[in-house]
Amino acid sequence: MVDYEVTVSTVDIATATTFNNVFIKLVGTEGESEHTWLISLKGALSFIRGAVSTFTVSCPVSIGKLVLIELNLKHIPLFSEDSWFPAKVEVKSPEGDTYNFPIYRWLTDSEVHRFREGTALRVFEDSHHLGRYTREQELNQREKDYRWHVYVEGVPHCMKAEGLSDLPSEVRFSFTKTREFRFTALTALAELRLKGLADSTENWPDIDAINRVFCCKQTDILDYVQEHWREDALFGYQFLNGVNPILIRRCSALPDNFPVTDDMVFPSGQCSLADEMEKGNIFLCDYKRLDGLKANTINGKQQYLMAPLVLLHKTPDDKLMPLAIQLKQTPAEDNPIFFPTDSEYDWLTAKTFVRSADFSEHQLNVHLLRTHLLAEVFAVSLLRNMPMVHPLYKLLVPHTRYTLQINFLARDRLISENGVFTKFAASGGEGLTTLLKRSLSAVTYSSLCIPEDIAERGLKDVPNFYYRDDGLTLWDIIHSFAQGMISYYYRNDAEVQQDSELQKWISDIFEHGFLSQAGTGIPQSFTNVAELVKFVTMVIFTCSAQHSAVNGGQYDYGGWMPNTPISLQLPPPTTKGTTSEATMLQTFPAVNTTVQGMASMWLLSQQSSDFVPLGQYPEDHFSEEIPRKLMEDFQKKLQALSAVIKTRNRSLEIPYTYMDPKEVENSVAI
Repeated sequence: MVDYEVTVSTVDIATATTFNNVFIKLVGTEGESEHTWLISLKGALSFIRGAVSTFTVSCPVSIGKLVLIELNLKHIPLFSEDSWFPAKVEVKSPEGDTYNFPIYRWLTDSEVHRFREGTALRVFEDSHHLGRYTREQELNQREKDYRWHVYVEGVPHCMKAEGLSDLPSEVRFSFTKTREFRFTALTALAELRLKGLADSTENWPDIDAINRVFCCKQTDILDYVQEHWREDALFGYQFLNGVNPILIRRCSALPDNFPVTDDMVFPSGQCSLADEMEKGNIFLCDYKRLDGLKANTINGKQQYLMAPLVLLHKTPDDKLMPLAIQLKQTPAEDNPIFFPTDSEYDWLTAKTFVRSADFSEHQLNVHLLRTHLLAEVFAVSLLRNMPMVHPLYKLLVPHTRYTLQINFLARDRLISENGVFTKFAASGGEGLTTLLKRSLSAVTYSSLCIPEDIAERGLKDVPNFYYRDDGLTLWDIIHSFAQGMISYYYRNDAEVQQDSELQKWISDIFEHGFLSQAGTGIPQSFTNVAELVKFVTMVIFTCSAQHSAVNGGQYDYGGWMPNTPISLQLPPPTTKGTTSEATMLQTFPAVNTTVQGMASMWLLSQQSSDFVPLGQYPEDHFSEEIPRKLMEDFQKKLQALSAVIKTRNRSLEIPYTYMDPKEVENSVAI
């Protein structure tokens, strides 16, 4: 007889424990073991959360190189049925070899589950017949578990799920995440109801009343925004380092529909638009995607959503200051161009309509579409087309954590017929789907790759652009990591072309994420290693750094409603000199609209205690020495960048933390 030493680790999270009997079979190239009950002196405590337990499995002779293991549970009559979440199984053979089997799956039934040895294998090198069979069976089951669904025509497809129970247990929130998410949502709404705000359709009586919405939920940046929201400097700053840093671009020629002249913006003749454009000091934000969008009806009242054009100027002291605002796309007598020299409330009202437009552009295009929906496409395609033993699965699965559930909840509670966004945002309802379709038609591969996007928008040398600075550095660090990992597994372009699972992954992304639109520039297949490295970099960056950049500051900049109104109740002024504090209060969203928006932004800005930062891998999927070393190097570079960002932020009036690697979550999880 020969003995195999089997060490089983259970994940240290709530509800991971099982008191069922656990059975294992070892399968090797020369044979297999008996179906063996794993029992030790620990007894029922062998598989409690965090336990590491060792057992002996005996065979008459050596079964050769281990290929896979089979695990299954058998219910003990005296104990209630439960689920088990094993982390990994390590097997030491009588020849002295050690084999690692990553699991990280919930076992919820008595069926036999097969798991491959941890060494990554592409499909064309998986030569053992049992390995190939297990690979095929795994993907067949995945195709049933993760089915594509058309939620709305013209937007990226999603996973088909009628309810949370349709989500496989491996992609659902943890017990901790579920509990904290519910608690945060319920306490926020309870506070609003106790204050009598959640159901009030009245207008705000004065600005100070808004301050009493969430008196205990302040942040340092929110305090700053509340104090400075009227100022042009903060208005301009947010185009660079607020929650929507991807709209602004350098302006070299004014659009025909924005008839601004030198006399309007430089009345003293100190400089000219032509000269300032030549120097690269003029910038444009154009909300043309909102033009003609049907605005919502809230509390029985028609709401208003404009499609502004905003001209900005980089001043000699490196501030970005607004020069002119036109609130509708078509020039007309009843569509005046507003300037900082106008009356206080004319100018403040114009900026308020811009900030409200920015809310809709940010939430539906920049945030929902370009991070959440695309991350779901990347995840579903990965889970359908890549078995656990594939190197790309091992590399990318950490960046899919919780994405399918958070997106299900978004569709169910935010953008559904009775969702908060649908009911309380100016762009809710019919406008929502129209804007998503328009936004997807404008997405390009280059716009998802921050080095190309920054260059294309002419923003390489804009001062105080921390989204760009941190984002480009993060992109380079992620690219270097992806290049090391992918080059280890794909030694030449032919191996990339030969990997049918890899090709199916990108093919599904092209079809279901970008609706087979070749004009997006998204690859339909991979032909070389460099192409694969770039695309994987984009996927990791989108699911981590980019989402953090456009999600983390929602409450900081939106928690004070006058800075980011989610809807407006009056149309913009058609002539100057007709605004006042009273008209502004009438224009602001009603009390219930305001507080529903603030509560949602509070909820969507809160990290859970089981947050996993970028570059950390609690699940140990890789066995090979070189990939593990590359992961360590990746973590060291991220740690160094975090230190640099923290040092810089100490000297900033408004710290920029959203792309600090320690604040960036590994996946779209909130």
